[in-house]
Amino acid sequence: MPQQPSKPMPTGRIARVAPLVGLAGRTAGEAVVASLGRRIRGIDADANDANGSPRLSLRQDMAQRYVEQLGHSKGVLMKVGQILSLTSLGSSVTGDGEPFLQRALSRLHDDAPPMSAELAMAALREELGDRVAEFASFDAEPVAAASIGQVHFATLLDGTEVAVKIQYPGVAEAMRVDLKNTELIATFLQLMRGALPDYNKIDPRAIAAELAVRIDEEIDYELEAATQMEFAQSYQGHPFIRIPEVFTALSTRRVLTMERGNGRRYAQVMTDGPPATAAQQQLRDQWGEAIWRFSLGSMRRLGLFHADPHPGNFLFNDDGSVTVLDFGCVKRFTPEQIRVVRNLLQATLDGDGQGAVLGFAQMGVFDLADPPDPEAVLRWHRQSLSAMLEPQPFRFTPEYAASAVQAEMSSFGPHRDIVRNASIDPEYMLLTRIQLGLNTVLAGLYASGNWRAIRDEWDCNAEAASPLGEQDLAFWAEKPTWVTLP
Repeated sequence: MPQQPSKPMPTGRIARVAPLVGLAGRTAGEAVVASLGRRIRGIDADANDANGSPRLSLRQDMAQRYVEQLGHSKGVLMKVGQILSLTSLGSSVTGDGEPFLQRALSRLHDDAPPMSAELAMAALREELGDRVAEFASFDAEPVAAASIGQVHFATLLDGTEVAVKIQYPGVAEAMRVDLKNTELIATFLQLMRGALPDYNKIDPRAIAAELAVRIDEEIDYELEAATQMEFAQSYQGHPFIRIPEVFTALSTRRVLTMERGNGRRYAQVMTDGPPATAAQQQLRDQWGEAIWRFSLGSMRRLGLFHADPHPGNFLFNDDGSVTVLDFGCVKRFTPEQIRVVRNLLQATLDGDGQGAVLGFAQMGVFDLADPPDPEAVLRWHRQSLSAMLEPQPFRFTPEYAASAVQAEMSSFGPHRDIVRNASIDPEYMLLTRIQLGLNTVLAGLYASGNWRAIRDEWDCNAEAASPLGEQDLAFWAEKPTWVTLP
């Protein structure tokens, strides 16, 4: 993994947007040249090179360049790239655009250019001072690098293996500059539309608003540590969800030291398409159900949503359990908000169009003074809930994840009149990101499950839908009630 030079991160507005502007000029010019070449010569400009080796297509090359620039920019701009990779927005375009764009953007989660070992150690000493002596060893090579910080493995003097997340020097200042620089996000989204003409319209102000609400939380590792400890305490002893413990004495606003999580990373358990054996798929199904129960069940039981469900935040264990990482972005819901979400879901599953309109209106999506057609709203929302409406068990696939995005967000698809007139209260903005991100993870696993029955456990007091459900219900039966719905 190439390392970043040991120099401060640029924080000026012009300095941080200029690389992408320059990239836009290069890619636009190359697109014209390639198009002319195909028309004049009647050949495929993306074919093999002079030596007969496969040549990167123009779009593949453009996607890789965008990712390289985003990875080096860090901050909010990189965070937008991560969100796009989560929601499979590339899947909503036709042709050969989706696979390479989503694969390229997904590298931003755990294959982004890291800061140098020298800079990381300097930041660690500045934050911990004499406490660095408590580390018996510290791996200079990071195991993951993302938009705010990077993670190193280390060992304490007593032999405990830990993971240490170190914030990039200057990233907090850079992110605050980015949030003020609305042109930055708008420019990036415009570049994506330039590379993929059929790309869905997304309001950059909505993305900026979501990030602005969470930015101070994500750059404060002390707050993240407190949230992770809250989750860890709640899930302590859980049969299939693992939350690493936090070492508060070795954590600050810019350094977070935690128990090293066990398990394999997403890329290590993935293959192209479904696994070759039934046993492998059964294990994937267990992982998928565990993630579904954690991601959606935590809101019902704790009023908490782990709001960053991308593949890099899960570790997969051979016993079917899952280790959950990264609690920098967590959304808290009030009992009233949970009630609104549950009632909307129930109305949609029941085919109650008026109830669905009311639920969306309570979430700020529609105005009851000028309501949309209830049946149109019902068709729109039911399509995005196919995992619970289709015959059970239902298997997630990449094709389903793509269709769910189109149903939820496309301004040009069959539900365009609904989508174009929809807005949303910022308090509920993360719900879409969470659901689409969850769909992407489960689709990669090709996970199959009785998702409707699992939901009925939470919202209808139904019996356990699976062996994991029996274990889950038994665990929570011993816990006090966190959320009391009105």
